[in-house]
Amino acid sequence: MATAIQPTRRPVRDWLLDDAAQRGAEHPGPHTAPAHEAHRRPWWKVMCLTGVDYFSTLGYQPGIAALAAGVISPLATLVLVALTLLGALPVYRRVARESPHGEGSIAMLERLLPFWRGKLFVLVLLGFAATDFLITMTLSAADATAHIVENPHVPHLLDDHRVLITLGLLALLGAVFLRGFSEAIGVAVGLVGVYLGLNLVVVVVGAWEIATHGSVVTDWTTALTTQHSNPLMAIAVALIVFPRLALGLSGFETGVAVMPLVQGDPGDTEERPTGRIRDTRKLLTTAALIMSGYLVATSFLTTLLIPQQEFADGGEANGRALAYLAHEHLGSGFGTVYDVSTIAILWFAGASAMAGLLNLIPRYLPRYGMAPRWARATRPMVLVLTAIAFVVTWLFDADVDAQGGAYATGVLVLITSASVAVTLSARRAGQRNQTIGFGVIAAVFVYTTVVNVVERPDGLKIGALFIAGIIAVSVTSRLSRSFELRVTDVGFDETAQLFLRDCARRTLRLVANEPGPGDEEEYRAKLEATTREHDLRDGDVLFVEVEVTDPSDFEGSLQVHGHVVHGQYRVLRVQSSSVPNALAALLLEARDLTGATPHVYFEWTEGNPFANFARFLLLGAGEVAPVTREVLREAEPDRDRRPHVHVG
Repeated sequence: MATAIQPTRRPVRDWLLDDAAQRGAEHPGPHTAPAHEAHRRPWWKVMCLTGVDYFSTLGYQPGIAALAAGVISPLATLVLVALTLLGALPVYRRVARESPHGEGSIAMLERLLPFWRGKLFVLVLLGFAATDFLITMTLSAADATAHIVENPHVPHLLDDHRVLITLGLLALLGAVFLRGFSEAIGVAVGLVGVYLGLNLVVVVVGAWEIATHGSVVTDWTTALTTQHSNPLMAIAVALIVFPRLALGLSGFETGVAVMPLVQGDPGDTEERPTGRIRDTRKLLTTAALIMSGYLVATSFLTTLLIPQQEFADGGEANGRALAYLAHEHLGSGFGTVYDVSTIAILWFAGASAMAGLLNLIPRYLPRYGMAPRWARATRPMVLVLTAIAFVVTWLFDADVDAQGGAYATGVLVLITSASVAVTLSARRAGQRNQTIGFGVIAAVFVYTTVVNVVERPDGLKIGALFIAGIIAVSVTSRLSRSFELRVTDVGFDETAQLFLRDCARRTLRLVANEPGPGDEEEYRAKLEATTREHDLRDGDVLFVEVEVTDPSDFEGSLQVHGHVVHGQYRVLRVQSSSVPNALAALLLEARDLTGATPHVYFEWTEGNPFANFARFLLLGAGEVAPVTREVLREAEPDRDRRPHVHVG
């Protein structure tokens, strides 16, 4: 009697890959399957979850805006707010309607652009999305460090160790995820509520300072007219420089990503989540209005109340403008509370970004066959992402201002792609006015993105590195996994089952036939050639035909249909992204259904074998016979149970 082989225990490996089975390719991403009703929350609570990313930018956005635009910062901020409410918000309200399960604009473009060009476009967008989320982690950690070392109660000797402190915060973030982290909406609600409340106090006190010291307004208008004597020129300059403030547009992609957590109506279904769509649009609108109000108010306050030199590198307001006002006008005690609140929400913003990456990458790459098997597990991904964050922090020397351009590039590319997606969607739906409107918005975002890239190319460089890395890993993984079975389920209709059971009573023989004109001569000639070359006594065979659909798809289910053609030839027909993998899956399922080991008969493919293998990789056909045999060998290690492959 054979002894069962006990699997070798590898404690570290088993711990790292603990959740790989739950995050397999058939469920790419934690939001793909419907969220359990108990995990859903009212829209305003979910808004706080996305708000830890969106609202936390108040920690550094006013300072970066003042540094980038100077005295014209309030006007440039007004332009940014107009673009937020009249551009980004309408775009993402439509994305929420058309992508209600959290896939976002990338999935919309994936559906609009099929085949390999769609996959390549998604990989490029994933590169910029990775830039957005990863720089969110490093920028938030760097700004949290700035709030730590600039606090008057913290020893000044820490000022020389910003990189180490930032790396420590990132290491803590990675450690939390390695242990097991779930986005706690309750924690997010508390953090956002306290943070917005403290900022409201700072805004009210700052407004009172301006109201009681009218000279600050006079000083600002004097500086404004001195630098820009013509009001139209001032507005023109604001239109030119506002792309530097694009950090204030973050949060929309995250807003649609958390849609599965929105409660909606009791009558909602996964097919028609009407209430969830409505409430998500409320979430997006409310978050945009809150953030717009704070952006305008804080831009005016920081520009009028903080000396310009304090925004520069080494200044007390660099990366922490509102904290500077809190300490300056409300005292050290309130300022310290504000610092602690800011550090907490910035760290949680990094956690939200990490969770976003862990959700985004498994949603696409494993489904494309473009990720190593370990990428389905959380912990290896956490280690990789934390290591990349360490490198980015070291390269940027934990400098908030230096990372602003890279962050803005990631944000703008995602919003631009979303505006293009909804424009194409409106055009396909025949909505002329909406197509024109969204087209104008897309053009504005294209301009904003181009200006940002030209002025601050770091974001494009980092995005290009991420894209190159993702494509390299994707190509390598796709090549290494080419011989996997790649079929999640096989179903036979009644006719196909009847054919298989009837043939299994004798010898189950299948002949692979490349679909041709479908006339009687095609099947007669194929049958004669097969019986002659393989010395078969009779023509008791089933033809199998695979129609290649989208060869860029990696896996899917098979539905096998049986047909009788020309009154005498029995044919099994199936659609798949790959001929060899579909044939291998069909043979194995036919064996399990009938209990008989099938035989399959091929002809050798004419032409250069390397060219034919390339055709298999890119077009799903080509070198069919040897690849089918290799897929069967990997899928069924027992030679006695493996279907037999014959080639003539």
